[in-house]
Amino acid sequence: MRKREQTNKLYSNEVRKEAVRLHEEDKWTYKQITEKYGIQDKDRVRKRKWVYKFRKLGEYGLLDNRGRREEYIDKDRYNQQLQRENTVLKKCLEIWKREV
Repeated sequence: MRKREQTNKLYSNEVRKEAVRLHEEDKWTYKQITEKYGIQDKDRVRKRKWVYKFRKLGEYGLLDNRGRREEYIDKDRYNQQLQRENTVLKKCLEIWKREV
């Protein structure tokens, strides 16, 4: 017997983010999401994959990190955290300036 060839389809970060957003915010079912985007493996969207990673790591969890060394991943995560903090601080500074 011949082995069944299996190829894993890669999905863009935009599709992953939108699928998680539809599930989290718009309360779509996994079945609706997989039908809309043509995702054959329901478990990709389920808690074991995209939704779980998003809840645990935020948008960073949806990135494809295969082949990347852990030290680079940690640096990227740290840089993203600093960028978020800078954004918040800039907004706070604008609010404080308006109050004065």
